[in-house]
Amino acid sequence: MKTLASPKAPLSVPKPDHLAERSRRARAEAMSVLPLGDGLYEVESASGHTYLVDLEAGRCTCPDHVFRDVRCKHVRRVAIEITEGRTPPPGELAVECRDCGGTTFVDEDAVEPFYCDDHAIEPGDTVVDRETGSRLTVVDVSDLRADAVRIREADCTVAEYGTNDEYGPDVPVVGAIYHHATVKRNGVVPSTLKVYTFPRTRLEGGAPGAE
Repeated sequence: MKTLASPKAPLSVPKPDHLAERSRRARAEAMSVLPLGDGLYEVESASGHTYLVDLEAGRCTCPDHVFRDVRCKHVRRVAIEITEGRTPPPGELAVECRDCGGTTFVDEDAVEPFYCDDHAIEPGDTVVDRETGSRLTVVDVSDLRADAVRIREADCTVAEYGTNDEYGPDVPVVGAIYHHATVKRNGVVPSTLKVYTFPRTRLEGGAPGAE
């Protein structure tokens, strides 16, 4: 005679106070969050266990999520770290700023060199030439590499130019002019507005403006 298996007990639905407790533990407990890219994060809990969080899907490999299908403390902790600026959101990576060494977030497909908001440069910004200490005004920030842009007067690329040896051939090129233009009765002297090309890594961003 066949015996029927007893039905599976339904999964318990978490009560509101349990959800609040998960939120409290997500913020209070010691956890380390490591971004892996593609919206994935590795979370090491206070117990020493490591779980994988897929933030965009709201999934975690911990038992609380797998067996109770709830938004566990690990998913919540990743969200907290992102909101408070300690962990990059999906699609971004944490990298070191080339100028100050601080941590900044960039797109996953961004290429070096990387700069934080304080040291990124745009046309019109004042920068400092690391070689000479001179201040310049940026007129253009190119996507072209230093080994792909030629300096006609020197008959070489920006990367090959003598004082650029230490700044890398694969970094972007920046066009800048020296302070200040020479003005005579008939107007600005054109040669004083000549645009010079530099490897981006040779120029230090975040420089104060001219006094």
